[in-house]
Order: sequence, then structure tokens, then C-alpha cells
Amino acid sequence: MLTAEVLDAIGGLTAHVKAYAATLPSIVHLKAVPSGVKPSAEAMDSYEVIVTRTQRQSAGTPYKGLNESLVCSLEAFEQGNLIGTVQALLTVIDQLERMQRDTEIEVGRVDEKRLTEYRVALRKVLPGNQPELAETGRGS
Repeated sequence: MLTAEVLDAIGGLTAHVKAYAATLPSIVHLKAVPSGVKPSAEAMDSYEVIVTRTQRQSAGTPYKGLNESLVCSLEAFEQGNLIGTVQALLTVIDQLERMQRDTEIEVGRVDEKRLTEYRVALRKVLPGNQPELAETGRGS
């Protein structure tokens, strides 16, 4: 498994998160959280396929350490927990950046740019996001 393949998976998951976030109301009162606002069955199945494929392909590679966070993102996604899903995917990005720093993996310039783009995209879907702060407070 190559870094680009992992980033393709993260990109696919990020696209699902963005599509799901677009279906949510802009304001949800905590006392009236709609239990029926979950991703579609098709979206959940597609998300699960990406996570499962990544798990299978990462066996025996440095990327196998990402599996726990990917499964957490899947579980949160299936529950309709947008914040939990985003946090788990941001953890995956943090792990990849740490692996790069520790020279466990090689990340080229194009892939570094993709990591940054995915981080920004995920932060933008969080409730109460502030686009002017999207590039600050990196979790690495």
C-alpha cells in the first residue's frame, strides 16, 4: 500500500463526510437532536467498503496503525455522529504526519498538499467552524 492509496481512501471518506454534512440542518438544538438524521444506507455501505479495503490492503504495512482510527470514523459515521467522524479522520491525518516526521513513510509534495486539503475540508464541515482559522491549530 502506498501513501497515495491511503490518501485516496481519506479523500473518499472526506467526500462522504462533506455530503452527509450538507444534509444536516445548520442549527440543531441539543434537546431535540433528530435521531433520524443519519447518512443514507448507500453512503454507510460505501464508507464501510473504503474502510474495509484500506484495512485489508494495509496489513503488513506501516499504515496498519491507522485502522483503529478508521474504524472509529466508520462507527461514528454510521451513528450520524459528524463531530466524531471528523475527529477520527483528523486523527488519521495526524498519524500520517507523525509517520512522515518519524520517516516511517515517505510523503511527496503533492501528497502533503492533499493532506492539508483534507484537513481543511474536514474542519470546514464542523459546526461553528471559522474559515479564517482553518489553517491554524494543526493537531500534529
